[in-house]
Amino acid sequence: MSLSIESQAANLAICPGQGDGLVTLDGIDWDQFKLLERIFGDRRYPKLTFLEGTLEIMAPPSAAHEAIKSTLPLLLETYLQSRRLRFYRRGSLRLQQEGTAAGEPDESYCIGENRETPDLVIEVILTAGSLDKLAVYRPHRVPDVWFWKDGAISVFRLQGGDYARAEKSGLLPELDLRLLEACLAEGDQYDAVQHFRERI
Repeated sequence: MSLSIESQAANLAICPGQGDGLVTLDGIDWDQFKLLERIFGDRRYPKLTFLEGTLEIMAPPSAAHEAIKSTLPLLLETYLQSRRLRFYRRGSLRLQQEGTAAGEPDESYCIGENRETPDLVIEVILTAGSLDKLAVYRPHRVPDVWFWKDGAISVFRLQGGDYARAEKSGLLPELDLRLLEACLAEGDQYDAVQHFRERI
């Protein structure tokens, strides 16, 4: 492994003020990726995503990223509880296809029963990378993938082995995503949850 790969990753690991900074490196093989994983061990950041020879390294996130990342699950769980739907929060569960793809969402859930692979993954995007994150989740047949970006939630549903953009969640078709977005935009986490609870 070249020194430049290790040094760029290490710099991101120790510079929390960089927000959602991304470094993308091409020509990385699977063994190099796994070596970096071992170097960083159980550290939360930098966050590594690998897809067919390209490695994306994400620096410690901004406060804005963490605000959405923490509030969106609270709203979703408020909805699930109100509908008495059994759910299991799986967090940033690493999903990998040996040799070709590996990554972890910002949040993930199993609905109904706890499974090895989540039913829903959520990505909060403030700085878009070049990787096709859907390609990371496709081999695992994750039914619903949500991306929050610029105040909007985009839903991709697995249909016939590939993902298609959808207006609603396949798992939670009655969930009003526009209401979810509006409450997320309120800023204050406590008020957002209370207002969402009052309106569902």
